[in-house]
Amino acid sequence: MSMIRLTEPHSLGELVIVKSLLESNGIPYVVHHEHVSSLYPGVPFLGTKVMIDSVDLSRAELLLSRLRLEVRDVSGQA
Repeated sequence: MSMIRLTEPHSLGELVIVKSLLESNGIPYVVHHEHVSSLYPGVPFLGTKVMIDSVDLSRAELLLSRLRLEVRDVSGQA
């Protein structure tokens, strides 16, 4: 099993959504620095990282691509 970084959520809410998507699709994961980043916010090297097995990468990226469209879309509409 070769663990690789899938994503680095920018908020606790985003982390909860990512974990929920992975769990509901049967993709095992590990979260590095899940609670440390809340103790030291803004320290870049303590950012939360979601790690998955490399064999699950394409499936997980497909799931998160739909999430990124919803969460990170900054179109000019207000």
